[in-house]
Amino acid sequence: METVVQYINSNKDRFLDELLELLKIPSISADPAYTDDVAKAADFVKKSLEKAGVDIAEIHPTAGHPIVYAEKMVADDLPTVLVYGHYDVQPPDPLELWDSPPFEPVIKKTAIHPDGAIFARGACDDKGQMYMHVKAFEAMNAAGNLPCNMKFLIEGEEEIGSDHLEIFCKAHVDKLACDVVLLSDTSVIANDVPSITTGLRGLSYVEVEVTGPNRDLHSGVYGGAVANPINVLCDMIASLKNEDLSISIPGFYDDVVIVDAAERKAMNEAPFELSDYKEDLKIEEIMGEAGYTTLERTSIRPTLDVNGIWGGYIGEGAKTVLPSKAFAKISMRLVPNQTPDAITTLFEEHFRSIAPKGVTVEVKPHHGGYPAVTPTDTIEYKAAEMAMEKTYGKKPIPQRSGGSIPIVAMFEEVFGVKSVMLGFGLDSDDIHSPNENYGLFNYYKGIETIPYFYLYYQKLKSNH
Repeated sequence: METVVQYINSNKDRFLDELLELLKIPSISADPAYTDDVAKAADFVKKSLEKAGVDIAEIHPTAGHPIVYAEKMVADDLPTVLVYGHYDVQPPDPLELWDSPPFEPVIKKTAIHPDGAIFARGACDDKGQMYMHVKAFEAMNAAGNLPCNMKFLIEGEEEIGSDHLEIFCKAHVDKLACDVVLLSDTSVIANDVPSITTGLRGLSYVEVEVTGPNRDLHSGVYGGAVANPINVLCDMIASLKNEDLSISIPGFYDDVVIVDAAERKAMNEAPFELSDYKEDLKIEEIMGEAGYTTLERTSIRPTLDVNGIWGGYIGEGAKTVLPSKAFAKISMRLVPNQTPDAITTLFEEHFRSIAPKGVTVEVKPHHGGYPAVTPTDTIEYKAAEMAMEKTYGKKPIPQRSGGSIPIVAMFEEVFGVKSVMLGFGLDSDDIHSPNENYGLFNYYKGIETIPYFYLYYQKLKSNH
């Protein structure tokens, strides 16, 4: 490993420069206007893997955006690790809230990142974290120290639901066969408090449309006599929460797994200062489901949130219009054993049932995903734990995440293997928000830690 570490230290500047070039590509999968840029990012990842030393690197077209596959098979008797990541990014809007252009990466020092952080869309989610694996592989390969067979599966549709990834995986089960999936689309508690994600919430995402009159109307002539879809939509959304901020949809909690008192106690022993949390967000008070702590609300409890709402006139100045339509995007984070299809159906049935007669309602389901919990008593988890303890100097804390990575449950179903979620970002890195950033410390710490995972995993596997 000494040679691997030396290689990493000797090439840090180049590793950073390459990531900055990748971050300049606006690979926004949600917007068809950027289709060519998404393809350009896929080609960049493929060429990077080729330069790093894989034996095979391929771009596989899908009905959506392409998937990059690569492999380096060392020996039949070694375990095989499949690295998953994504090169697509969220839209950068609202652009006016960025301190610097989202696809012109800059490095700035901050209180959280005194060594500097890369500010750009995709810096943390997931280009920076995905590219750590490419560079860690390059270092191991250059040093002639590959303890495992390696495969890479890098997609371009994670931010829009990975619609075509499952199709690809089911069509290439033999090609993608592995002993474990390794991914870094998650975070650590803090730079001095390492952690490993052991649980993810699922997701049900819908768009709703409320229609009133057949056209926009003059609010003076018709106001007070005709249902205003925006007013109605706001009332309907408000009714989705009870007074204690639990979700009012009948049957919503029927399948929720109740976490026992011992696990809740251990969860709340993780380093967390509520005052710091509020100060970071510039809020005076927190808000959430009664009876649960902030850490519990963001990990073991389901949620319902409006992600966007619009309708009527939103331009400059005033226009006294009574709109014909109003829209909202709503996401529900799910916990074991909730399923996205069942929750989406419950939502749709309830939302239609509460609509007044003056409007019609349409519910359009978008992407969803299953929750996932990974055990902490496996060889895979132990290898990740040992790797982090080696590079951070302290044992990582197992932690359930509030986010969703739907493909984790899919990998287990299709390949029959568990995933290790070895992330290095911070919750404060503003992923999906303006001024997304990723610390240089975190980027390099990931490249340093990942090779140790392979080393310990191979050793534990051979002794098992």
